[in-house]
Amino acid sequence: MARTTKFVKFRGRLVIVGFGSIGQGVLPLILRHVDMKANQVTIVTAEDRGQKEAKDLGVRFMVEPLTRENYATILEPLLGPGDFLLNVSVEVSSLALIELCRTRGALYLDTCIEPWPGGYTDPDLTPSLRSNYALRENALALRAKNPGGPTAVLTHGANPGLVSHFLKVALLDLAEEQEIKSPPPKTREDWARLAAELNVKVIHIAERDTQVSRIPKQPGEFVNTWSIDGFVSEGLQPAELGWGSHERHFPADGGRHEFGTGCAIFLNRPGATTRVRSWTPLEGPYQGFLITHNEAISIADYYTVHNGHEVRYRPTVHYAYHPCDDAVLSLHEIWGKNFRMQEAKRLLMEEIEHGIDELGVLLLGHSQCAYWYGSRLSVEEARRLVRFNNATSLQVTAAALAGMIWALENPERGIVEPDEIDHERILEICRPYLGKVVGEYSDWTPLVDRERLFPEDLDKGDPWQFKNFRVV
Repeated sequence: MARTTKFVKFRGRLVIVGFGSIGQGVLPLILRHVDMKANQVTIVTAEDRGQKEAKDLGVRFMVEPLTRENYATILEPLLGPGDFLLNVSVEVSSLALIELCRTRGALYLDTCIEPWPGGYTDPDLTPSLRSNYALRENALALRAKNPGGPTAVLTHGANPGLVSHFLKVALLDLAEEQEIKSPPPKTREDWARLAAELNVKVIHIAERDTQVSRIPKQPGEFVNTWSIDGFVSEGLQPAELGWGSHERHFPADGGRHEFGTGCAIFLNRPGATTRVRSWTPLEGPYQGFLITHNEAISIADYYTVHNGHEVRYRPTVHYAYHPCDDAVLSLHEIWGKNFRMQEAKRLLMEEIEHGIDELGVLLLGHSQCAYWYGSRLSVEEARRLVRFNNATSLQVTAAALAGMIWALENPERGIVEPDEIDHERILEICRPYLGKVVGEYSDWTPLVDRERLFPEDLDKGDPWQFKNFRVV
Protein backbone atom coordinates (compact mmCIF):
# COMPACT_ATOMS: atom_id res chain seq x y z
CA MET A 1 0.00 0.00 0.00
CA ALA A 2 1.42 3.38 -1.02
CA ARG A 3 1.87 5.80 1.83
CA THR A 4 0.13 8.49 -0.24
CA THR A 5 -3.16 6.57 -0.38
CA LYS A 6 -6.24 8.73 0.21
CA PHE A 7 -8.46 6.41 2.19
CA VAL A 8 -11.56 8.58 2.46
CA LYS A 9 -13.00 11.86 1.17
CA PHE A 10 -13.95 14.45 3.80
CA ARG A 11 -15.75 17.71 3.02
CA GLY A 12 -16.57 18.79 6.54
CA ARG A 13 -14.60 20.76 9.10
CA LEU A 14 -11.98 19.17 11.36
CA VAL A 15 -11.39 20.61 14.82
CA ILE A 16 -8.31 19.37 16.67
CA VAL A 17 -8.45 20.09 20.40
CA GLY A 18 -4.91 20.16 21.78
CA PHE A 19 -1.72 20.42 19.75
CA GLY A 20 1.06 18.79 21.73
CA SER A 21 3.18 15.89 20.52
CA ILE A 22 0.20 13.84 19.32
CA GLY A 23 -1.66 16.71 17.66
CA GLN A 24 1.45 17.84 15.82
CA GLY A 25 2.29 14.29 14.82
CA VAL A 26 -1.15 13.27 13.58
CA LEU A 27 -1.96 16.33 11.45
CA PRO A 28 0.55 15.53 8.65
CA LEU A 29 -0.85 11.99 8.52
CA ILE A 30 -4.42 13.27 8.23
CA LEU A 31 -3.53 15.66 5.42
CA ARG A 32 -1.67 12.82 3.68
CA HIS A 33 -4.37 10.15 3.89
CA VAL A 34 -7.71 11.98 4.14
CA ASP A 35 -8.89 13.71 0.97
CA MET A 36 -9.33 17.23 2.36
CA LYS A 37 -7.73 20.69 2.36
CA ALA A 38 -5.68 22.32 5.09
CA ASN A 39 -8.17 25.20 5.30
CA GLN A 40 -10.79 22.74 6.59
CA VAL A 41 -8.76 22.33 9.81
CA THR A 42 -8.93 24.44 12.98
CA ILE A 43 -6.67 23.80 15.97
CA VAL A 44 -7.98 24.88 19.38
CA THR A 45 -5.30 24.67 22.04
CA ALA A 46 -4.33 26.13 25.40
CA GLU A 47 -0.83 27.32 24.49
CA ASP A 48 1.31 28.67 21.66
CA ARG A 49 3.28 25.46 21.28
CA GLY A 50 3.07 24.14 17.74
CA GLN A 51 1.94 27.41 16.18
CA LYS A 52 4.81 27.50 13.68
CA GLU A 53 4.20 23.87 12.67
CA ALA A 54 0.51 24.63 12.14
CA LYS A 55 1.35 27.68 10.06
CA ASP A 56 3.74 25.62 7.91
CA LEU A 57 0.87 23.22 7.18
CA GLY A 58 -1.56 26.03 6.42
CA VAL A 59 -4.16 25.40 9.14
CA ARG A 60 -6.00 27.80 11.43
CA PHE A 61 -4.56 28.04 14.94
CA MET A 62 -6.55 29.32 17.93
CA VAL A 63 -5.08 29.76 21.42
CA GLU A 64 -8.24 29.28 23.48
CA PRO A 65 -7.92 27.22 26.68
CA LEU A 66 -11.15 25.25 27.04
CA THR A 67 -12.89 25.26 30.43
CA ARG A 68 -16.19 24.01 31.82
CA GLU A 69 -17.56 27.50 31.34
CA ASN A 70 -16.43 28.32 27.79
CA TYR A 71 -15.96 25.11 25.80
CA ALA A 72 -19.42 25.10 24.26
CA THR A 73 -19.26 28.78 23.31
CA ILE A 74 -15.90 28.32 21.58
CA LEU A 75 -16.59 25.03 19.83
CA GLU A 76 -20.24 25.29 18.76
CA PRO A 77 -19.52 27.69 15.85
CA LEU A 78 -16.84 25.28 14.59
CA LEU A 79 -18.95 22.12 14.57
CA GLY A 80 -22.01 21.02 12.66
CA PRO A 81 -23.46 17.90 11.02
CA GLY A 82 -20.73 15.82 9.38
CA ASP A 83 -17.84 17.71 10.97
CA PHE A 84 -15.20 15.96 13.11
CA LEU A 85 -13.67 16.74 16.51
CA LEU A 86 -10.34 15.06 17.23
CA ASN A 87 -9.56 15.38 20.93
CA VAL A 88 -5.86 15.01 21.79
CA SER A 89 -5.88 17.38 24.75
CA VAL A 90 -5.37 16.98 28.49
CA GLU A 91 -7.70 18.28 31.20
CA VAL A 92 -10.62 18.81 28.84
CA SER A 93 -13.57 16.56 29.63
CA SER A 94 -14.04 13.89 26.98
CA LEU A 95 -17.66 13.34 28.05
CA ALA A 96 -18.45 17.04 27.68
CA LEU A 97 -16.97 17.07 24.17
CA ILE A 98 -18.78 13.87 23.17
CA GLU A 99 -22.12 15.28 24.31
CA LEU A 100 -21.43 18.51 22.42
CA CYS A 101 -20.57 16.59 19.26
CA ARG A 102 -23.75 14.54 19.52
CA THR A 103 -25.91 17.65 19.83
CA ARG A 104 -24.12 19.22 16.85
CA GLY A 105 -24.19 16.07 14.67
CA ALA A 106 -20.38 15.85 14.57
CA LEU A 107 -18.10 12.82 14.75
CA TYR A 108 -15.54 12.40 17.53
CA LEU A 109 -12.35 10.53 18.47
CA ASP A 110 -10.04 10.73 21.50
CA THR A 111 -6.95 8.82 22.61
CA CYS A 112 -8.00 8.56 26.27
CA ILE A 113 -10.99 9.57 28.38
CA GLU A 114 -10.02 12.81 30.12
CA PRO A 115 -11.81 14.56 33.02
CA TRP A 116 -11.83 18.26 33.75
CA PRO A 117 -8.84 19.52 35.83
CA GLY A 118 -8.59 17.83 39.21
CA GLY A 119 -10.54 14.77 38.15
CA TYR A 120 -7.51 12.50 38.59
CA THR A 121 -6.28 13.95 41.89
CA ASP A 122 -9.29 15.45 43.71
CA PRO A 123 -8.83 14.43 47.39
CA ASP A 124 -12.60 14.59 47.89
CA LEU A 125 -13.06 11.70 45.46
CA THR A 126 -12.47 8.08 46.44
CA PRO A 127 -9.80 6.13 44.52
CA SER A 128 -12.63 4.30 42.78
CA LEU A 129 -14.13 7.55 41.51
CA ARG A 130 -10.73 8.83 40.34
CA SER A 131 -10.17 5.75 38.25
CA ASN A 132 -10.25 5.05 34.53
CA TYR A 133 -12.86 2.44 35.39
CA ALA A 134 -15.19 5.23 36.56
CA LEU A 135 -14.46 7.39 33.50
CA ARG A 136 -15.25 4.45 31.22
CA GLU A 137 -18.44 3.60 33.08
CA ASN A 138 -19.61 7.19 32.66
CA ALA A 139 -18.96 7.00 28.91
CA LEU A 140 -20.83 3.69 28.63
CA ALA A 141 -23.72 5.19 30.60
CA LEU A 142 -23.89 8.01 28.05
CA ARG A 143 -24.04 5.39 25.28
CA ALA A 144 -26.81 3.48 27.05
CA LYS A 145 -28.79 6.68 27.51
CA ASN A 146 -28.44 7.77 23.88
CA PRO A 147 -27.62 4.77 21.66
CA GLY A 148 -26.66 5.21 18.03
CA GLY A 149 -26.05 8.59 16.47
CA PRO A 150 -22.82 10.12 15.15
CA THR A 151 -19.80 7.90 15.66
CA ALA A 152 -17.65 8.71 18.69
CA VAL A 153 -14.55 6.52 18.98
CA LEU A 154 -13.25 6.26 22.55
CA THR A 155 -9.57 5.85 23.43
CA HIS A 156 -8.06 5.11 20.04
CA GLY A 157 -4.34 5.82 20.23
CA ALA A 158 -1.62 3.20 20.54
CA ASN A 159 -2.68 2.07 23.97
CA PRO A 160 -5.49 2.20 24.51
CA GLY A 161 -6.46 1.58 20.90
CA LEU A 162 -3.99 -0.18 18.65
CA VAL A 163 -3.19 -2.89 21.21
CA SER A 164 -6.80 -4.13 21.13
CA HIS A 165 -6.32 -4.90 17.43
CA PHE A 166 -2.94 -6.54 18.08
CA LEU A 167 -4.69 -8.77 20.61
CA LYS A 168 -7.15 -10.13 18.06
CA VAL A 169 -4.33 -11.00 15.66
CA ALA A 170 -2.43 -12.68 18.50
CA LEU A 171 -5.46 -14.77 19.45
CA LEU A 172 -5.89 -15.90 15.85
CA ASP A 173 -2.17 -16.80 15.70
CA LEU A 174 -2.53 -18.92 18.84
CA ALA A 175 -5.65 -20.58 17.48
CA GLU A 176 -3.76 -21.54 14.32
CA GLU A 177 -0.79 -22.80 16.35
CA GLN A 178 -3.09 -24.94 18.51
CA GLU A 179 -5.08 -26.11 15.45
CA ILE A 180 -8.37 -24.89 16.84
CA LYS A 181 -10.97 -25.43 14.13
CA SER A 182 -13.65 -23.02 15.35
CA PRO A 183 -15.11 -20.60 12.78
CA PRO A 184 -13.43 -17.16 12.70
CA PRO A 185 -14.79 -14.97 15.54
CA LYS A 186 -17.34 -12.38 14.48
CA THR A 187 -18.99 -11.22 17.70
CA ARG A 188 -17.81 -10.17 21.12
CA GLU A 189 -18.99 -13.49 22.49
CA ASP A 190 -17.03 -15.37 19.82
CA TRP A 191 -13.80 -13.57 20.70
CA ALA A 192 -14.28 -14.15 24.43
CA ARG A 193 -14.97 -17.87 23.89
CA LEU A 194 -11.81 -18.16 21.77
CA ALA A 195 -9.66 -16.55 24.48
CA ALA A 196 -11.20 -18.92 27.03
CA GLU A 197 -10.65 -21.96 24.80
CA LEU A 198 -7.00 -20.93 24.35
CA ASN A 199 -6.72 -20.58 28.16
CA VAL A 200 -5.16 -17.12 27.99
CA LYS A 201 -4.97 -16.24 31.66
CA VAL A 202 -3.01 -12.97 31.57
CA ILE A 203 -2.62 -10.21 29.01
CA HIS A 204 0.06 -7.57 29.44
CA ILE A 205 0.33 -4.48 27.33
CA ALA A 206 4.09 -4.90 27.37
CA GLU A 207 6.09 -1.86 26.25
CA ARG A 208 9.77 -0.93 26.42
CA ASP A 209 10.93 2.47 25.14
CA THR A 210 14.72 2.61 24.59
CA GLN A 211 14.95 6.02 22.93
CA VAL A 212 17.95 8.01 24.17
CA SER A 213 18.55 11.74 24.00
CA ARG A 214 21.93 13.28 23.29
CA ILE A 215 21.10 15.75 26.09
CA PRO A 216 20.93 14.00 29.48
CA LYS A 217 18.14 14.73 31.93
CA GLN A 218 18.99 17.60 34.26
CA PRO A 219 17.99 17.92 37.94
CA GLY A 220 14.58 19.54 38.27
CA GLU A 221 13.53 18.48 34.76
CA PHE A 222 10.96 15.94 33.56
CA VAL A 223 11.93 14.27 30.29
CA ASN A 224 9.73 11.98 28.22
CA THR A 225 9.05 10.87 24.64
CA TRP A 226 5.33 11.76 24.76
CA SER A 227 2.95 14.02 26.68
CA ILE A 228 4.54 14.74 30.05
CA ASP A 229 1.36 16.13 31.59
CA GLY A 230 -0.60 13.14 30.33
CA PHE A 231 1.93 10.63 31.66
CA VAL A 232 2.18 12.22 35.09
CA SER A 233 -1.57 12.63 35.51
CA GLU A 234 -2.33 9.00 34.69
CA GLY A 235 0.65 7.89 36.78
CA LEU A 236 -0.88 9.60 39.81
CA GLN A 237 -4.17 7.76 39.39
CA PRO A 238 -4.64 4.52 41.32
CA ALA A 239 -3.06 1.51 39.60
CA GLU A 240 -5.80 -0.45 37.82
CA LEU A 241 -6.08 -3.85 36.21
CA GLY A 242 -8.69 -6.14 34.77
CA TRP A 243 -9.14 -8.91 37.33
CA GLY A 244 -9.06 -12.45 35.99
CA SER A 245 -11.30 -15.34 36.97
CA HIS A 246 -8.25 -17.50 37.76
CA GLU A 247 -6.92 -15.15 40.46
CA ARG A 248 -6.93 -16.52 44.02
CA HIS A 249 -4.90 -13.92 45.96
CA PHE A 250 -6.69 -10.59 46.22
CA PRO A 251 -4.14 -7.79 46.87
CA ALA A 252 -4.00 -6.52 50.45
CA ASP A 253 -4.12 -2.95 49.11
CA GLY A 254 -6.72 -3.76 46.44
CA GLY A 255 -10.22 -2.39 46.13
CA ARG A 256 -13.31 -3.37 44.20
CA HIS A 257 -15.69 -0.96 42.53
CA GLU A 258 -19.23 -0.80 43.86
CA PHE A 259 -20.74 0.03 40.46
CA GLY A 260 -20.55 -1.07 36.85
CA THR A 261 -19.45 -4.41 35.42
CA GLY A 262 -16.94 -5.27 38.16
CA CYS A 263 -14.40 -6.40 35.54
CA ALA A 264 -11.48 -4.50 37.12
CA ILE A 265 -9.96 -3.63 40.47
CA PHE A 266 -7.72 -0.83 41.71
CA LEU A 267 -4.80 -0.64 44.11
CA ASN A 268 -4.66 2.01 46.81
CA ARG A 269 -1.41 3.41 45.43
CA PRO A 270 -0.41 5.36 42.32
CA GLY A 271 0.45 3.46 39.18
CA ALA A 272 3.73 5.37 38.93
CA THR A 273 4.92 3.63 42.12
CA THR A 274 3.59 0.16 41.26
CA ARG A 275 5.94 -2.14 39.37
CA VAL A 276 5.29 -5.46 37.63
CA ARG A 277 7.41 -8.08 35.89
CA SER A 278 6.94 -8.56 32.17
CA TRP A 279 8.70 -9.52 28.94
CA THR A 280 9.22 -8.29 25.38
CA PRO A 281 11.24 -10.11 22.69
CA LEU A 282 14.09 -7.60 22.36
CA GLU A 283 14.30 -6.46 25.98
CA GLY A 284 13.62 -9.86 27.56
CA PRO A 285 12.50 -9.76 31.21
CA TYR A 286 12.02 -6.28 32.68
CA GLN A 287 10.19 -4.39 35.37
CA GLY A 288 7.53 -1.94 34.20
CA PHE A 289 5.04 0.40 35.81
CA LEU A 290 1.44 -0.65 36.26
CA ILE A 291 0.07 2.61 34.90
CA THR A 292 -3.71 2.72 34.64
CA HIS A 293 -5.04 2.63 31.08
CA ASN A 294 -8.50 2.17 29.66
CA GLU A 295 -7.53 -0.93 27.66
CA ALA A 296 -6.86 -2.91 30.84
CA ILE A 297 -10.53 -2.47 31.67
CA SER A 298 -12.16 -2.63 28.23
CA ILE A 299 -10.23 -5.75 27.18
CA ALA A 300 -11.03 -7.55 30.45
CA ASP A 301 -14.69 -6.67 29.99
CA TYR A 302 -14.83 -7.57 26.29
CA TYR A 303 -13.27 -11.00 26.84
CA THR A 304 -15.45 -12.03 29.77
CA VAL A 305 -17.47 -15.23 29.37
CA HIS A 306 -20.57 -15.44 31.57
CA ASN A 307 -22.51 -18.43 32.80
CA GLY A 308 -25.76 -16.73 33.71
CA HIS A 309 -24.79 -14.01 36.17
CA GLU A 310 -21.51 -15.74 37.06
CA VAL A 311 -18.16 -15.03 35.41
CA ARG A 312 -16.86 -18.26 33.91
CA TYR A 313 -13.77 -16.75 32.30
CA ARG A 314 -11.95 -13.44 32.32
CA PRO A 315 -8.24 -12.70 31.81
CA THR A 316 -6.17 -10.47 34.06
CA VAL A 317 -5.15 -7.46 31.97
CA HIS A 318 -2.79 -4.58 32.73
CA TYR A 319 -0.15 -2.27 31.38
CA ALA A 320 3.52 -3.07 32.05
CA TYR A 321 5.33 0.06 30.88
CA HIS A 322 9.04 0.80 30.92
CA PRO A 323 9.36 4.32 29.50
CA CYS A 324 12.61 5.78 28.24
CA ASP A 325 15.32 5.78 30.90
CA ASP A 326 15.20 9.56 31.37
CA ALA A 327 11.48 9.31 32.14
CA VAL A 328 12.24 6.70 34.83
CA LEU A 329 14.74 9.09 36.39
CA SER A 330 12.15 11.85 36.18
CA LEU A 331 9.60 9.71 38.03
CA HIS A 332 12.18 8.83 40.67
CA GLU A 333 12.76 12.54 41.25
CA ILE A 334 9.01 13.19 41.59
CA TRP A 335 8.70 10.44 44.21
CA GLY A 336 11.49 12.05 46.22
CA LYS A 337 9.62 15.37 46.15
CA ASN A 338 6.36 13.77 47.31
CA PHE A 339 4.88 13.96 43.82
CA ARG A 340 5.62 17.64 43.30
CA MET A 341 6.12 18.17 39.57
CA GLN A 342 9.40 19.54 38.24
CA GLU A 343 9.31 23.09 36.93
CA ALA A 344 11.11 22.23 33.68
CA LYS A 345 9.66 19.81 31.10
CA ARG A 346 11.34 18.52 27.95
CA LEU A 347 9.57 16.47 25.32
CA LEU A 348 12.14 14.45 23.40
CA MET A 349 11.94 14.77 19.65
CA GLU A 350 14.83 15.98 17.48
CA GLU A 351 17.44 15.42 20.20
CA ILE A 352 16.77 11.66 20.30
CA GLU A 353 19.93 9.92 19.05
CA HIS A 354 18.66 6.36 18.71
CA GLY A 355 16.29 3.78 20.16
CA ILE A 356 13.01 2.00 19.54
CA ASP A 357 9.57 1.68 21.05
CA GLU A 358 8.69 -2.00 21.39
CA LEU A 359 4.94 -2.07 22.01
CA GLY A 360 2.73 -5.12 21.96
CA VAL A 361 0.46 -7.53 23.80
CA LEU A 362 1.91 -10.41 25.81
CA LEU A 363 -0.49 -13.36 26.14
CA LEU A 364 0.34 -15.74 28.98
CA GLY A 365 -0.89 -19.02 30.44
CA HIS A 366 -1.83 -20.85 27.25
CA SER A 367 -0.25 -24.10 26.04
CA GLN A 368 2.65 -22.23 24.36
CA CYS A 369 3.39 -20.38 27.64
CA ALA A 370 3.93 -16.83 26.33
CA TYR A 371 3.28 -15.06 23.03
CA TRP A 372 4.09 -11.40 22.28
CA TYR A 373 2.68 -9.62 19.23
CA GLY A 374 3.33 -6.02 18.38
CA SER A 375 5.35 -3.21 16.82
CA ARG A 376 9.07 -2.48 16.88
CA LEU A 377 9.53 1.04 15.57
CA SER A 378 12.84 2.91 15.60
CA VAL A 379 13.14 6.66 15.89
CA GLU A 380 15.10 6.75 12.64
CA GLU A 381 12.26 5.05 10.74
CA ALA A 382 9.62 7.24 12.40
CA ARG A 383 11.45 10.36 11.23
CA ARG A 384 11.69 9.04 7.69
CA LEU A 385 8.00 8.26 7.60
CA VAL A 386 6.32 11.36 9.07
CA ARG A 387 7.58 14.74 10.25
CA PHE A 388 6.99 15.87 13.85
CA ASN A 389 7.12 12.27 15.18
CA ASN A 390 9.36 9.99 17.21
CA ALA A 391 8.91 6.23 17.64
CA THR A 392 6.44 6.57 20.50
CA SER A 393 4.27 9.28 19.00
CA LEU A 394 3.98 7.61 15.58
CA GLN A 395 2.51 4.45 17.10
CA VAL A 396 -0.17 6.71 18.63
CA THR A 397 -0.76 9.02 15.68
CA ALA A 398 -1.04 6.21 13.12
CA ALA A 399 -3.73 4.60 15.27
CA ALA A 400 -5.55 7.92 15.75
CA LEU A 401 -5.53 8.39 11.97
CA ALA A 402 -6.90 4.87 11.45
CA GLY A 403 -9.65 5.41 14.01
CA MET A 404 -10.62 8.69 12.35
CA ILE A 405 -10.81 7.04 8.92
CA TRP A 406 -12.90 4.17 10.32
CA ALA A 407 -15.29 6.70 11.89
CA LEU A 408 -15.64 8.57 8.58
CA GLU A 409 -16.37 5.27 6.85
CA ASN A 410 -18.88 4.32 9.60
CA PRO A 411 -20.45 7.65 10.62
CA GLU A 412 -23.55 6.39 12.47
CA ARG A 413 -22.15 3.83 14.91
CA GLY A 414 -22.66 5.79 18.12
CA ILE A 415 -20.14 5.55 20.97
CA VAL A 416 -17.69 2.68 20.39
CA GLU A 417 -14.53 1.27 21.96
CA PRO A 418 -11.50 -0.10 20.05
CA ASP A 419 -12.39 -3.69 20.92
CA GLU A 420 -15.68 -3.29 19.04
CA ILE A 421 -14.37 -2.13 15.65
CA ASP A 422 -12.78 -3.82 12.64
CA HIS A 423 -9.22 -4.78 13.59
CA GLU A 424 -8.28 -5.72 10.03
CA ARG A 425 -9.24 -2.30 8.66
CA ILE A 426 -7.37 -0.48 11.43
CA LEU A 427 -4.21 -2.51 10.93
CA GLU A 428 -4.38 -2.10 7.16
CA ILE A 429 -4.08 1.65 7.67
CA CYS A 430 -1.56 1.55 10.52
CA ARG A 431 0.85 -1.14 9.39
CA PRO A 432 3.09 1.00 7.12
CA TYR A 433 3.85 3.20 10.15
CA LEU A 434 4.61 0.53 12.76
CA GLY A 435 8.09 -0.63 11.74
CA LYS A 436 8.45 -4.39 12.16
CA VAL A 437 5.21 -6.03 13.29
CA VAL A 438 6.12 -9.43 14.71
CA GLY A 439 4.91 -12.27 16.89
CA GLU A 440 7.32 -14.26 19.09
CA TYR A 441 6.85 -17.17 21.49
CA SER A 442 8.73 -17.55 24.77
CA ASP A 443 8.98 -19.89 27.75
CA TRP A 444 9.24 -16.90 30.13
CA THR A 445 7.18 -16.85 33.32
CA PRO A 446 7.37 -14.43 36.26
CA LEU A 447 8.95 -17.20 38.36
CA VAL A 448 12.11 -17.55 36.23
CA ASP A 449 15.20 -17.26 38.52
CA ARG A 450 13.13 -15.89 41.40
CA GLU A 451 13.43 -18.77 43.85
CA ARG A 452 17.12 -19.27 43.12
CA LEU A 453 18.02 -15.63 43.74
CA PHE A 454 15.46 -14.36 46.23
CA PRO A 455 13.24 -16.73 48.22
CA GLU A 456 9.83 -15.09 48.21
CA ASP A 457 6.19 -15.79 48.95
CA LEU A 458 5.35 -17.12 45.49
CA ASP A 459 2.44 -19.13 44.19
CA LYS A 460 4.43 -21.91 42.52
CA GLY A 461 1.29 -23.88 41.73
CA ASP A 462 0.13 -21.24 39.24
CA PRO A 463 2.78 -18.87 37.85
CA TRP A 464 0.06 -16.70 36.29
CA GLN A 465 -1.19 -15.26 39.57
CA PHE A 466 -0.93 -11.46 39.80
CA LYS A 467 1.05 -11.73 43.05
CA ASN A 468 3.85 -13.41 41.08
CA PHE A 469 4.05 -10.51 38.60
CA ARG A 470 3.90 -7.71 41.16
CA VAL A 471 7.14 -6.28 42.53
CA VAL A 472 6.81 -5.65 46.26
